Amino acid sequence: MASSYLSLAQLDVSPQLVSAELIKLEKHLTGHQVQLPSVRWQYQIPELGEGGTCSLFGYLQDEPFKLTDYVSQDQHTTNKLATLQLIVDYVVSQTNVDWYGIYQNTQTQEGAQLLKLAYFGAPSRPLFPLTEAFAAGSNNVQVALSSKGRVINNVEQYLAAGGEYYTCDPKVKSEACLPLFDSENRCVGIVDGEAFNNEFFNQQTLALLIACCIKIPHFLV
Repeated sequence: MASSYLSLAQLDVSPQLVSAELIKLEKHLTGHQVQLPSVRWQYQIPELGEGGTCSLFGYLQDEPFKLTDYVSQDQHTTNKLATLQLIVDYVVSQTNVDWYGIYQNTQTQEGAQLLKLAYFGAPSRPLFPLTEAFAAGSNNVQVALSSKGRVINNVEQYLAAGGEYYTCDPKVKSEACLPLFDSENRCVGIVDGEAFNNEFFNQQTLALLIACCIKIPHFLV
């Protein structure tokens, strides 16, 4: 599983490290099934700037985003979302990452978008249009469309070199955005991790995130 994922996502991480992290993750999930966290059925989101492309950091919309507008609030879905939040909490506890979220490709009235299902950290936008135009400035969308992982361990240097970058929180110094694959190796979503330090996503941290990427598709809704 590890080698297959690494090949699909074109990531240079030790498959042995990923396999070891996968064993620990599975043990954690099995041991905590009776203690699932609460699901965030609604959450605060930022105001969007002109054209709706950029979030206005520090400015929140009055009305919370309602996940129930996009997914069913039945027991089956609730269990899946709670397990996704359990994975989010596990990642945060193991890495101290400053922001981490799980997104799923979703059909909406506005077209295909990435929908945020579970997360930890500051308020952020809930939907990302899955278009080539939006991918020009969004790692999330670029990864979702290309199926290739992206790791930026120094955002400032990346921008100085001419890289396109969608900035939500100006404190972010490192980002890892990784694809999620279904059983037919199609990209069905992404995970996004952000840190306020440079060089945050080393081999060990990436191995843990990749292990989660291997498990997460089983719990998408």
